[in-house]
Formats: sequence, C-alpha cells, structure tokens
Amino acid sequence: MWLWQRETWPNFSWDKQVINPILRQVRLNQGVLLGKVGAQTADQNQTMLDTLLANIVHSSAIEGEKLNAFSVRSSLANKLGLSEEKPFPTTEQTDGLAEIMLDAVQNLDEPLTLTRILDWHKKLFPAGYTLFNPTVAGQLRGDAPMQVVSGRIDKPQVHFEAPNRQILEAELDVFINWFNQSKTDSELDPLLRAAITHLWFVTLHPLDDGNGRIIRLLTDLALAQAEKQSVRFYAMSVAILADRKGYYQILEQTQKSDLNITNWLVWFLQTLDKTFAGVMAEVDKTVIKTNYWRRIDQTKLTSEQVKVLNRMLDGDFDQGINTSQYQKVTKVSRPTATRHLAALVETGCLVKSGAGGRSTRYLLVG
Repeated sequence: MWLWQRETWPNFSWDKQVINPILRQVRLNQGVLLGKVGAQTADQNQTMLDTLLANIVHSSAIEGEKLNAFSVRSSLANKLGLSEEKPFPTTEQTDGLAEIMLDAVQNLDEPLTLTRILDWHKKLFPAGYTLFNPTVAGQLRGDAPMQVVSGRIDKPQVHFEAPNRQILEAELDVFINWFNQSKTDSELDPLLRAAITHLWFVTLHPLDDGNGRIIRLLTDLALAQAEKQSVRFYAMSVAILADRKGYYQILEQTQKSDLNITNWLVWFLQTLDKTFAGVMAEVDKTVIKTNYWRRIDQTKLTSEQVKVLNRMLDGDFDQGINTSQYQKVTKVSRPTATRHLAALVETGCLVKSGAGGRSTRYLLVG
C-alpha cells in the first residue's frame, strides 16, 4: 500500500517531540543567515543572481541534466535587469528556466493554480528541447501507470507508484487548495509547510517528466513565502544534490510508510539547515576577505600577488603557500616568486612560518 492509498490520506502527522527541537534550531539559523546577508553592503542583486543560478543548475543536475551555467546566468541577468561584463548567448530553454524560477521566488502573493504549474512545465520543455524526449509540455501525464522502477525487465522492482490518471485531477485540486489556504495557517510552521508541499507533489507525480524540477520550484515558492520576502539567498537544491542518494531513499521509504512523516520532515529540515550552514560559511569568508582588503593598499601589489592573496582568502593553501606553489599559480619564474613573497611579507600581507629554507611557508596575516 502506497502513501496515497492510506485511509486517512492526505492527513499527515508527525512526532512533535522529535520535530520541534530541530525546527527551533533551523529557525534560529535561518534568522542568523538572513541577518548576516542583510547586513552585507555588497550588491545583493548579484548575490540573488548567484543563488538562483545555483538553484536552477543543481535542481537539473539532481535529475542528471547538465545545463550551460553561463547561458542560464545570462538569462537570469536579463530577466533581473542586470548588466554583465561578458554576456553569454541564451536559449529558449535557459530563458524559460530563468522566468519560472523568478516567478516562484518573486510572485509570492499570486495564487497557485494548475495553469501556473503547467506553464512552468511548458517552459521547462520548450519545443525542440530534445529529439529523444517525447514529453508533451504543459500537459498532465497520460493514462499509463506512473511507476518508478529498476532492475531486470522480467523482474522489475517498483520503487514508487503514483495515483492513477482517473483520480489525478481531483487529487491535484485538493493539493492546490491546501497550498493556497495553508499559506495563512498560523498553526502550521511555514518550513513544515514547505516540506509537506515537496512530499505531497512528489507523491502525485502529475507529469510525464520534470516532476522533480517542478516540485523544487514549488518548494522554493513555499520557502520564499515562509520568509515573506522575494529575495532568496540560499539554494536548497545544492544540499539535495550533495545527498541525492539519501534524497531518493527517504522519498521511497516515506511512500511505503504510513502518514506519520516524521522521518521525512527530519531529513528535510536537516538538509535545509545544512544549506543555511553552507551559506553562512560563505558569508563569513566574504566578511573576512572584505576586512582584509580594507587595510591593504592594492595599488602597491602586482596582479599575481592579488591573485594569490585572493586564493588564500578563499581557503586555498590553508597551511600556507611556498615558493613553488606561488610559482605554479602565477606562472612566474622562481626568482620572481621569491621576490613577490618577500614583498608581501614586507608590506604586512603575509608572515613567514617558523621553518626556514625550502620548508618556508607564508601565511596570511590575521
């Protein structure tokens, strides 16, 4: 019996004693992250562009599709009205991906409708998308059973089976009505709402292809609504891709269980928390980098020296850099590398390690 076949479907339940402590911690980290990002003086439009790009590229990668990130970035920049130094040619597909991502994270007050979902799907699979993909864009799946299977043809293993076509539209109506009404439900935490949204739509699997990418758009919409702001500074798809095997395992386990979805909520919240932690680490790194350059006069440095210092500030050479490594990175001669490093010590950018001779390493001045 699948999840959607349970008698009380779709009345989900969970163990609050397990979920509430995790939820409080995730909420705390979410607040810290938004505070840190909000305090940055850097161009937040550029930050949002990078985040949305990561979401699009990683969401497709989860499904095994590799996008041209440069083309997607240019499409996003065009939609956001941002200029690029070196714009890359865009395609109908990358323009469509940019459009639906921005719709998901900016049009927070627009009700969810089946038409909106199918319009996303149409832009996900533009005409001529691929000769080998028979997906009809902008339509619900056909009458054939929707199953996820593996193994031999004569002994297939069914990992999941979605509701049959005869009841699909009625099920979608229930889901869409719940999504719109739950937005103002004070008794349902918005992050849990995002997790339920993800699981529920995956369970319905209403499309022939692209279900995963559409559900992650819906999750992005729910998360943006949870923050009550259109600007998003984190990409959950990055963390999902990092644990793609665990992602599919927990979804399969949940489809075969009862309506107590505690395990799914734990996985979702912990993955979201990893997303926050990763972004906060990058923010901290940026702050350190900014503070470092504030006290350094870059006009006194060569381009090679700036390049190496930036590499070190980004976390490369955390044990310090030696002359050979400097030479390799900058493509200068060994005598030049030695002079550059000596000059960086003299100007207070680097400090020599305690060792001498060939084992000498150079560290950033804290």
